[in-house]
This record gives sequence, C-alpha cells and structure tokens, in this order.
Amino acid sequence: MTNDSPTYPPARRDEDHAVLLLRLAGPLQSWGSAGAFNRRETGAEPTKSGVIGLLAAAAGLAREDSLAELAALRLGIRVDQPGTLLRDYHTVSDYRGRPLPQAGVSAKGIQKPTSPPKHTHVTTRYYLQDAVFLAALAGPRALLRTLDESVRAPAFPLALGRRSCPPTQPVSQGLREGGLDDALSAEPWLASRREREQYAARLGRERGLGRSLYPARLDRSVTVEDPEGDDVLHDAPVSFDPYARSFTSRRVRRGWVSVPTGFPRPEAATDDLAEHDPFALLGW
Repeated sequence: MTNDSPTYPPARRDEDHAVLLLRLAGPLQSWGSAGAFNRRETGAEPTKSGVIGLLAAAAGLAREDSLAELAALRLGIRVDQPGTLLRDYHTVSDYRGRPLPQAGVSAKGIQKPTSPPKHTHVTTRYYLQDAVFLAALAGPRALLRTLDESVRAPAFPLALGRRSCPPTQPVSQGLREGGLDDALSAEPWLASRREREQYAARLGRERGLGRSLYPARLDRSVTVEDPEGDDVLHDAPVSFDPYARSFTSRRVRRGWVSVPTGFPRPEAATDDLAEHDPFALLGW
C-alpha cells in the first residue's frame, strides 16, 4: 500500500478479490456521525470513516496521506451485540482560575474571554458500552492481505472511533472468500459469552421450557455499502488532514442475515429453532 494517491484497476476475476473481517468490540466505542463543540454523539454502529481511520492507523499512514485505496473498499457492518448508550458528563475549567475563552477572536486572532466571565463549561460525550460488531471490507486481495497483517501488528494504537476506546483482541478475523453478503452471513455470532447465555436463557423462557434453549441460527441486522442502496450516509472519508478534513456520501442498504450461533446442540429439542425466529429481529 502506498501513500501517494494510489489507484488500482478493477479486478477481472473473482480470485482477485477477498473480504477482510474485523471484530470491533470493547468496553466503550464511539462512532461520531454528528457533534458540536460541547456535545459528541455516537452512531448506533461503526461509521466508514471510523473503520478506515482504524485501518490507516494500523498501516501507519499520516493524516496527510491519501485515503484513495482504503476509501475504495466496500464496507459491511453486522450488529452482533448492540450494547447500551452511555452518557459521560464532563466539566472543563482553567487550572489557573482564569475565565474560559469564547469562540470569538480579537483582531490579533486571540480568543476573547467569556463575558460575563464563565469559569466552568459543561460538555457531554456519548459512548456505546459492551457492543460487538463484525466489519467486513471487500476489495483487492493483495491490499486486504497487507491490511490484515497491519491490524495484527499495528503501527499506531487502534481505537474504536475515539482514542480513549481501545478494542479487545483479536481485531482481525482474517480473509474470507466470496462477497460481503456471504461473509456477513457465514461468520458465526461474535457476541460475548454472557450475551450468548442470556439470549439462550431468555429464549427458553419465551418458549415456556424452563431451561435455556440453544438455536442453531439467529438473525442479525446488517448495513452493506451498495451503489443501488436506498439509504445515504455521509461518513465516507476523503481526507483526514487536520487542515482539510473532508467527507463524502455513500449509498447503503439495510437488512437482516441469518448467522450460525455456534451453540453446542446436545439435544434434538434445538432442531425446531433452525428456522426463522421472529424474536431475534428485535434483539431479544
């Protein structure tokens, strides 16, 4: 992978392409899709800019380097464990006891102090806690193989949207054959052991069995980058240059895929759950 606006010809054979799978999990994640100076939101799932930023950090790219190769990769996100929203309360003050500056600047370009003086500023941050996502990136095999190696031995620390959100290991799940949809539906459920056991216990109660029930498959929501998709997201990075940050839009389609749970199946009673489970669509 080069840093000077690289380009590559479209693959002419299926064997030229592959899919790289990443497990994005950690105590906290924050995928900023909108925000202001004193408020930082998080999306419900990873953004393309956040995933590309993670790959750029792994590959050791500088912020001024071209993102052409990485941005050309198609992204699919599967929500294996949605997590819960956490609101983090902050206050900011000057340790010297001075009034905080305002957004306006003087003729010399120096920020003016607040008037009347304001010594404490409230700022809010939002995070996803205990979430697990499967990110799939489709593109040229050689590039993805290089990125796979970079994620396993990153040049810079990896983060789940913000620097304060490190991922649990391992992040890379390796390369897969086929397309995005095949990879997203074939990879086993990546939820935590606790989440899996709670799901099985809840399913057993709903079926009135008085015991945990372990289905062979369950449905998970997916967002797949698709030129013909009916939804638009403005999260595709063009440049991470701090003096020229820019993003563009991309089209996606949303849906559901049936994925293997990986549960052991010690009894024939689990066979009746191989078909579609309507409760899984609700994340129950």
